[in-house]
Amino acid sequence: MTATEPQNSRTTVERKSDRELVVTRTVGGPARLVFDAWTRPDLMRRWWMPKSVGIPFLSCEMDARTGGSYRFVFSHPATEQPMAFFGRYLEVTPHSRIVWTNEESGADGSVTTVTFEERGEATSLVLHDLYPTKAALDEAIASGSTGGFGEQFEQLDALLVTLAAEAGGS
Repeated sequence: MTATEPQNSRTTVERKSDRELVVTRTVGGPARLVFDAWTRPDLMRRWWMPKSVGIPFLSCEMDARTGGSYRFVFSHPATEQPMAFFGRYLEVTPHSRIVWTNEESGADGSVTTVTFEERGEATSLVLHDLYPTKAALDEAIASGSTGGFGEQFEQLDALLVTLAAEAGGS
Protein backbone atom coordinates (compact mmCIF):
# COMPACT_ATOMS: atom_id res chain seq x y z
CA MET A 1 0.00 0.00 0.00
CA THR A 2 1.16 3.49 -0.77
CA ALA A 3 -0.27 6.86 0.17
CA THR A 4 -1.64 7.10 -3.35
CA GLU A 5 -4.00 4.14 -2.94
CA PRO A 6 -7.25 4.04 -0.97
CA GLN A 7 -7.15 1.71 2.02
CA ASN A 8 -10.30 -0.23 1.07
CA SER A 9 -10.70 -0.89 4.77
CA ARG A 10 -14.04 -1.22 6.40
CA THR A 11 -15.49 1.40 8.69
CA THR A 12 -16.75 -0.12 11.91
CA VAL A 13 -19.44 1.49 14.02
CA GLU A 14 -19.99 0.05 17.47
CA ARG A 15 -22.15 1.06 20.37
CA LYS A 16 -19.79 0.66 23.33
CA SER A 17 -22.25 1.55 26.11
CA ASP A 18 -25.61 3.25 26.66
CA ARG A 19 -24.01 6.61 25.84
CA GLU A 20 -21.00 5.82 23.62
CA LEU A 21 -20.60 5.22 19.90
CA VAL A 22 -17.15 4.40 18.47
CA VAL A 23 -16.27 4.51 14.78
CA THR A 24 -12.95 3.17 13.47
CA ARG A 25 -11.29 3.21 10.06
CA THR A 26 -7.80 3.13 8.61
CA VAL A 27 -7.24 5.63 5.80
CA GLY A 28 -4.36 6.00 3.37
CA GLY A 29 -2.16 8.93 4.21
CA PRO A 30 -0.01 10.40 6.93
CA ALA A 31 -1.60 11.80 10.09
CA ARG A 32 -0.68 15.38 9.12
CA LEU A 33 -2.81 15.14 5.93
CA VAL A 34 -5.66 13.46 7.79
CA PHE A 35 -5.54 16.16 10.46
CA ASP A 36 -5.60 18.86 7.74
CA ALA A 37 -8.71 17.24 6.24
CA TRP A 38 -10.44 17.56 9.64
CA THR A 39 -9.32 21.13 10.38
CA ARG A 40 -9.24 23.05 7.08
CA PRO A 41 -12.61 24.28 5.75
CA ASP A 42 -11.57 23.90 2.09
CA LEU A 43 -10.82 20.22 2.70
CA MET A 44 -13.70 19.48 5.11
CA ARG A 45 -16.18 20.64 2.46
CA ARG A 46 -14.83 17.99 0.08
CA TRP A 47 -15.59 14.95 2.25
CA TRP A 48 -17.67 15.56 5.38
CA MET A 49 -21.24 15.12 4.08
CA PRO A 50 -21.97 11.76 2.41
CA LYS A 51 -22.62 12.53 -1.27
CA SER A 52 -25.53 10.07 -1.45
CA VAL A 53 -27.47 12.28 0.96
CA GLY A 54 -27.47 15.11 -1.58
CA ILE A 55 -27.12 17.88 0.99
CA PRO A 56 -24.60 20.51 -0.13
CA PHE A 57 -22.50 22.70 2.13
CA LEU A 58 -23.56 26.34 2.11
CA SER A 59 -20.77 27.43 4.43
CA CYS A 60 -18.00 25.89 6.49
CA GLU A 61 -16.40 28.02 9.19
CA MET A 62 -13.70 26.50 11.39
CA ASP A 63 -11.35 27.98 13.95
CA ALA A 64 -9.72 24.62 14.70
CA ARG A 65 -7.80 25.42 17.86
CA THR A 66 -8.46 24.73 21.51
CA GLY A 67 -11.17 27.24 22.47
CA GLY A 68 -12.14 27.88 18.83
CA SER A 69 -15.48 27.13 17.23
CA TYR A 70 -17.02 25.70 14.09
CA ARG A 71 -20.25 26.17 12.16
CA PHE A 72 -21.30 24.07 9.17
CA VAL A 73 -24.41 25.12 7.25
CA PHE A 74 -26.07 22.79 4.76
CA SER A 75 -29.05 23.14 2.45
CA HIS A 76 -31.62 20.39 3.00
CA PRO A 77 -33.03 19.38 -0.41
CA ALA A 78 -36.48 18.40 0.93
CA THR A 79 -37.17 21.62 2.82
CA GLU A 80 -34.64 23.96 1.15
CA GLN A 81 -34.06 25.30 4.66
CA PRO A 82 -30.52 25.72 5.97
CA MET A 83 -29.38 23.28 8.66
CA ALA A 84 -26.56 24.35 10.96
CA PHE A 85 -24.17 22.19 12.94
CA PHE A 86 -22.00 24.06 15.41
CA GLY A 87 -19.95 23.80 18.53
CA ARG A 88 -16.64 24.48 20.22
CA TYR A 89 -13.24 22.84 20.05
CA LEU A 90 -12.31 21.64 23.53
CA GLU A 91 -8.93 20.25 22.50
CA VAL A 92 -6.90 20.41 19.30
CA THR A 93 -3.57 18.59 19.32
CA PRO A 94 -2.02 18.76 15.83
CA HIS A 95 -1.85 15.50 13.95
CA SER A 96 -3.17 13.39 16.84
CA ARG A 97 -6.44 14.47 18.51
CA ILE A 98 -9.46 16.77 18.20
CA VAL A 99 -12.30 17.08 20.73
CA TRP A 100 -15.41 19.15 20.02
CA THR A 101 -18.96 19.76 21.21
CA ASN A 102 -22.07 19.27 19.08
CA GLU A 103 -24.24 22.12 20.34
CA GLU A 104 -26.97 22.13 17.68
CA SER A 105 -28.73 19.40 19.67
CA GLY A 106 -28.81 21.51 22.83
CA ALA A 107 -28.66 19.46 26.02
CA ASP A 108 -28.75 16.25 23.94
CA GLY A 109 -25.57 17.13 22.05
CA SER A 110 -22.62 14.78 22.10
CA VAL A 111 -18.94 15.43 22.65
CA THR A 112 -16.85 13.97 19.84
CA THR A 113 -13.22 12.92 20.11
CA VAL A 114 -11.26 11.82 17.06
CA THR A 115 -7.74 10.45 17.29
CA PHE A 116 -5.22 9.88 14.51
CA GLU A 117 -2.53 7.21 14.88
CA GLU A 118 -0.04 6.99 12.06
CA ARG A 119 0.81 3.44 10.98
CA GLY A 120 3.39 3.54 8.23
CA GLU A 121 1.80 5.34 5.28
CA ALA A 122 -1.72 4.98 6.71
CA THR A 123 -3.55 6.51 9.66
CA SER A 124 -5.90 4.77 12.04
CA LEU A 125 -8.88 6.96 12.97
CA VAL A 126 -10.99 6.41 16.06
CA LEU A 127 -14.03 8.66 16.42
CA HIS A 128 -15.73 8.49 19.82
CA ASP A 129 -19.12 10.15 20.42
CA LEU A 130 -20.21 10.51 24.05
CA TYR A 131 -23.88 11.42 24.45
CA PRO A 132 -25.30 12.92 27.65
CA THR A 133 -27.96 10.20 27.97
CA LYS A 134 -28.96 6.82 26.58
CA ALA A 135 -32.05 8.46 25.06
CA ALA A 136 -29.92 10.99 23.15
CA LEU A 137 -27.82 8.22 21.56
CA ASP A 138 -30.94 6.15 20.85
CA GLU A 139 -32.44 9.17 19.05
CA ALA A 140 -29.27 9.80 17.03
CA ILE A 141 -29.28 6.17 15.87
CA ALA A 142 -33.03 6.16 15.16
CA SER A 143 -32.81 9.38 13.12
CA GLY A 144 -30.09 7.89 10.91
CA SER A 145 -27.58 10.59 11.80
CA THR A 146 -25.01 7.93 12.72
CA GLY A 147 -25.46 5.90 9.53
CA GLY A 148 -23.26 7.79 7.08
CA PHE A 149 -19.84 7.14 8.59
CA GLY A 150 -18.84 4.46 6.07
CA GLU A 151 -19.48 6.66 3.05
CA GLN A 152 -18.06 9.69 4.79
CA PHE A 153 -14.77 7.95 5.56
CA GLU A 154 -14.59 6.49 2.03
CA GLN A 155 -14.81 10.08 0.76
CA LEU A 156 -12.07 11.08 3.20
CA ASP A 157 -9.88 8.22 1.95
CA ALA A 158 -10.44 9.32 -1.67
CA LEU A 159 -9.56 12.91 -0.77
CA LEU A 160 -6.32 11.74 0.85
CA VAL A 161 -5.36 9.97 -2.39
CA THR A 162 -5.94 13.24 -4.25
CA LEU A 163 -3.96 15.27 -1.70
CA ALA A 164 -1.05 12.80 -1.81
CA ALA A 165 -1.01 12.99 -5.62
CA GLU A 166 -1.07 16.80 -5.52
CA ALA A 167 1.77 16.84 -2.98
CA GLY A 168 3.81 14.46 -5.13
CA GLY A 169 3.33 16.64 -8.18
CA SER A 170 4.54 19.85 -6.57
